[in-house]
Amino acid sequence: MRLVSHPVLCNYYITYRCNATCSFCDIWERPSPYVTPENVADNLRDLKRLGVRVIDFTGGEPLLHRQLDELLREAKNRGLITTVTTNGLLYPKNAEKLHGLIDMLHFSLDSPIAEEHDKSRGVKCFDKVMESIAIAKQLGERPDILFTVFEHNVHQIRQMYEEICLPNNLVLILNPVFEYNEVETGGGFSEKSLQEMTWWGKQKNVYINDAFIQLRRDGGNHVADPVCLAGSTTLVISPENKLVLPCYHLGLKDFPIEGQLYDLYRSDEVQKLVALEGRLPGCEGCAINCYMQPSFAVEMNRYWWKALPSTLKYNRMKGTWKQLF
Repeated sequence: MRLVSHPVLCNYYITYRCNATCSFCDIWERPSPYVTPENVADNLRDLKRLGVRVIDFTGGEPLLHRQLDELLREAKNRGLITTVTTNGLLYPKNAEKLHGLIDMLHFSLDSPIAEEHDKSRGVKCFDKVMESIAIAKQLGERPDILFTVFEHNVHQIRQMYEEICLPNNLVLILNPVFEYNEVETGGGFSEKSLQEMTWWGKQKNVYINDAFIQLRRDGGNHVADPVCLAGSTTLVISPENKLVLPCYHLGLKDFPIEGQLYDLYRSDEVQKLVALEGRLPGCEGCAINCYMQPSFAVEMNRYWWKALPSTLKYNRMKGTWKQLF
């Protein structure tokens, strides 16, 4: 049963450029412009009209955009919930101007061991994450640690939790890695690792969407009976100011927005692609978290029930009830 029929999330790629070269990501390899504040203002107006509640300013590394604070302020002025994930390299020098503009601030950290994290990111940034945590706390922000979990680092969850998150009173978000675009991520998990992530998700100040675990046990999305609702729940906007469908990672087609996002999204051509969500050949086996999260939230099925307890837990930890409901 569909509970929400309109888009709820926008993944807004404000640039594909990045100051890291993560081994499990290929976005940083793409040439890219930066979005303009004028285009963002027009699109935020139409996103609000379409029913979007949450806007994720993403990349690449979003803090490379020198006007990120203006983009966030425009979103906040329109009553949108804002989220930003950063590798921390530029946060210390931008923290003051971003203060109070990010509702959900995530610092990416893939290992509690500096050398291992820096190796996975292709640049020394562990110390910058630690510095960013201290600065954010001084400003009264409530950042989370986003820990991308692989089969090879599941055993480090405890160290991350005990040495970094607990002392700083931070929520630890476990983000199971996923495969896409034939990038070799090592995304396969043993049953033992899935069980360990599930156990950690029940601990204080730790969040993992339990439906992510179930989806992996089920072999991901299946085109014959799709769970993915990426096209109808999530709008993807590129740095070139194009609407990308059915999602960024599949990216079969993009449409120039030209100040008409509301009408474009509701057009027959776009809606025909939206209707194919989860049913395209490339959708088979997909388990991409950033599209499954909103998919699980809008349709009452077994994944909705699996996601509900962990979702309620996160909102309780972060105190976001008034924003989301």
